[in-house]
Amino acid sequence: MIRCRVCRRVERPFLRAVAYGSYDGGLRELIHLLKYNGVRPAAGVLGRMLAEAITRLEPEFGADKILVIPVPLYKGRRRQGGFNQAELIARAALKASTAGEQLLLATDTLLRTRATQSQIGLTSHQRRENMRGAFAVARAAEVTGREIVLVDDVYTTGTTATECARVLRKAGAARVWVATVARTLKLASKYEELNVSEFQGLEAAETDEIESLETVKA
Repeated sequence: MIRCRVCRRVERPFLRAVAYGSYDGGLRELIHLLKYNGVRPAAGVLGRMLAEAITRLEPEFGADKILVIPVPLYKGRRRQGGFNQAELIARAALKASTAGEQLLLATDTLLRTRATQSQIGLTSHQRRENMRGAFAVARAAEVTGREIVLVDDVYTTGTTATECARVLRKAGAARVWVATVARTLKLASKYEELNVSEFQGLEAAETDEIESLETVKA
């Protein structure tokens, strides 16, 4: 497969990403209970896990309030499911976080402006095109100069997080981190970090292998 120059030189607009653990076994089942079965109490457990992951970022935070922004769902999908799992997990995480009042939940700042197709089976370039233009900042003044933690339940290929962070940075955000409960990359383990450098300078074949992984075992 031949990649376009943009795909080969993709640069992550977030500083780094952290996850509590591998999207596997009991953690995967817990996420599914919330996401697909609507078992809302699972959000409390997942929120505590997310809070522990966020502690890895706290030494990098500035003195001001840190915005915590859940990856939004499109309005149609949210009506269908009744809730945004990323938002429920984020709310629980803030209650359990050691950062206390420094973290400020912002649920209506980042919007999903259109529905997107499933990412399953798409190439890395198609995934980026699928997400391009799917998010927007409602009020740029709320993010200008601010530090932001973007949160979601699972980090799979990074396409969604990258597009969200790109939009936030374009709107004026000073710095963006990503925190998720689980990740699907190789060698995932509790508190394992995803550094921007891990994704830059990779050969096309290596990047394809990373982005095609859906489940791993710690």
